[in-house]
Amino acid sequence: MVIDIVKVILPAALAFFIGISITPILTTYLYKHKVWKSNPGKIALDGKDAIEFNKIHKEREGRTPRMGGIMIWGSVILTTFLIWGISRLFPTETTIKLDFISRDQTWIPLFTLAFGGVVGFVNDLLDVRGESNGLALSKRLLAVVAMSAVIGWWFYSKLEITSVGIPFDGALSIGWLIIPFFVITVLALYASGVIDGIDGLSGGVFASIFLAYAGIAFYQQQINLAAFAATVAGALLAFLWFNVPPARFWMTETGTMSLTLTIAVLAFMTDSLGGGYGIAVLPIIAFLLVATVLSVIIQTLSKRFRGKKVFLVAPLHHHFEAIGWPGHKVAMRYWILSIIFAFLGVIIALAG
Repeated sequence: MVIDIVKVILPAALAFFIGISITPILTTYLYKHKVWKSNPGKIALDGKDAIEFNKIHKEREGRTPRMGGIMIWGSVILTTFLIWGISRLFPTETTIKLDFISRDQTWIPLFTLAFGGVVGFVNDLLDVRGESNGLALSKRLLAVVAMSAVIGWWFYSKLEITSVGIPFDGALSIGWLIIPFFVITVLALYASGVIDGIDGLSGGVFASIFLAYAGIAFYQQQINLAAFAATVAGALLAFLWFNVPPARFWMTETGTMSLTLTIAVLAFMTDSLGGGYGIAVLPIIAFLLVATVLSVIIQTLSKRFRGKKVFLVAPLHHHFEAIGWPGHKVAMRYWILSIIFAFLGVIIALAG
């Protein structure tokens, strides 16, 4: 038990300190090369300027570097392979035990994290260069659907995941439908990446979610998966260290895509595969991501069918800014809520 606890906590702490160490190098490069949005401001879904949003954020978009997400997935990858390398170069009972790379638990989430990071990086690079407003949404969605379809097939065919755990009521068998179900879940979570809109907001929310799934995986004796999730949380806390107001950089697509896609994988891997309820508690643990997506959907439908807005600005966190809440107050209240919902989701998952 002690070695399992160390196996989860050690890489999380290591990822935090690696993140803290590499950020000055990364930010020096980002500021030197002016890696910020070439065309500041936001365009609403109707093709017009997002007036309320631009009042609040347009000026800072032209002088705050993007691509901070590199530090997150970079720290996770460095930590993962550093521990793996030590276990190979200095093989002892302890070092081998601490290595958490495994085919059945961490290959898929590690691949997903890297995949989202690379595709998001391409989008951010195009956005910064001003060649376009980033990678076309259709191309990003195609990449997300293709990746999630392959992983969904792997869950169904190789890992034999065919059911969804229902707390206090066993499991619901859906057979091959687990594949499209996974694709839809991934797309919904990917849409929630717009939560990266206020200094410090996304880092705290995402950290709570990954810590929650680390706890669930640990309880289910998926120790390698718990170590991976905790490692991501450690990297996120390092990111948050530099992202609190005023943010040194923003996460942007290379961070949000990698994280949201990975959350979907964690939810499915802590479900029937681990004898748990990772999918059912996802809307609770990630409630603020759900609320973010719903606010955009509600705003869009209201403007189309009613001709008026429900929120001053969508997503929801920008609405709170528009009514006068300082950005740091919105971020900290989101942190509080994210911790509460994470605890609630974990309790249900463990009790179910």
